[in-house]
Amino acid sequence: MGTEELRIGIGWDSHPLVSGRKLVLGGLDIAHDKGLSGWSDADVAVHAIIDALCGAADLGDIGTLFPPRALEYKDISSLVLLNKTGELLKTKGFKVGNIDVTIITQVPKLSPFIPEMRRLIGQALGIDSAKVTVKATTSNGLGFIGREEGMAAQAVALVKRKWSARKL
Repeated sequence: MGTEELRIGIGWDSHPLVSGRKLVLGGLDIAHDKGLSGWSDADVAVHAIIDALCGAADLGDIGTLFPPRALEYKDISSLVLLNKTGELLKTKGFKVGNIDVTIITQVPKLSPFIPEMRRLIGQALGIDSAKVTVKATTSNGLGFIGREEGMAAQAVALVKRKWSARKL
């Protein structure tokens, strides 16, 4: 008989908004006058999810797995990095239980995009989008987010791993 190990990880990411970059959130290109600055596509939602999954499965963090300034990650889609993270989870025997991510931004309004973000994130991990929750909120005009200088996201992930009685 086996037992199931449940592990939780938390992730956080923030990036500044700049002119001349596309805005990518939850794997989706969103029309906006500014985009997020970063080495990859700077998708704060997916980066927070990757860090949450890494924490849950003891994989380090996003910077350890995908070092900034490494040429192979320049302008890469964060969904590709999420897919690679999902594959690493599988090699350690983990399955994603669920993901909950909150994007913090003043503008643009994200509610129309949330169903597609959930689908893209689920697809990248090979899980049902029902296991992915995406929410958006503002900072009520406070701080760098309130001044529309940047965006942030926080995520929580639950992963599961089955252990056989022989491994205990």
